[in-house]
Amino acid sequence: MNISMNPNSELIQSIVNVPNLVQVPDPLLKQAYQFQEAMMMYTCAIRELKTKLEVLNDELSVRNSRNPIEMIKSRVKKPVSIVEKLQRRGLPVSLESMMENLDDVAGIRVICSFLDDIYAVAEMLTRQDDVQIIAIKDYIRHPKNNGYRSYHMIVEIPVFFSDQKKMMRVEVQIRTIAMDFWASLDHQLKYKKEVENYSEEISAELRDCADVIANTDERMLNIRKKIEAQGIAITNKDH
Repeated sequence: MNISMNPNSELIQSIVNVPNLVQVPDPLLKQAYQFQEAMMMYTCAIRELKTKLEVLNDELSVRNSRNPIEMIKSRVKKPVSIVEKLQRRGLPVSLESMMENLDDVAGIRVICSFLDDIYAVAEMLTRQDDVQIIAIKDYIRHPKNNGYRSYHMIVEIPVFFSDQKKMMRVEVQIRTIAMDFWASLDHQLKYKKEVENYSEEISAELRDCADVIANTDERMLNIRKKIEAQGIAITNKDH
């Protein structure tokens, strides 16, 4: 008797994605295996933290009929960037130096719908008893000189491996869709090879754009609050 399995069954859908091995930079070749293992650990730390954020988002979507998190992006810093950052800071280029001095090897970016969602997500993450807050930088209330806005957290979370529990650091950036739009374009412009430095005129225009975007975020939040004050629920729906 032939039994056809449901293509949507959990057995078929549950696929484990193993982290890809990263290229080991020349200065760390003597520690090649340990470096690959460390990159795997950072990847697992991202996976752990993403799960926490997804659980919080699911809970709030049921409680408030609205998802505060629009998107979660993640990355492990490229080996060449790790080496360049250590050298730029005048630090030894070694595995120990990387893990001790760099807080952003593993990074997660959380894109929220509204300004108050940023602080709600950050607070909920802070309340989890296995998440240790190392540092917080609020570039929303205190923007950088170029206009950059985002909420940054350095956190440590436990990751359980076959023979040990390892506390791993992850940088979390939480921002609105508008902030992410500005930061992405600013990054593209800044790293154009033919542009050595921004001119004062371009810098001023970018700051103006950042201010306009910040004002738009405030207005959108106020509009949402006015709608909610009338007893109308704001929901996320697929179009």
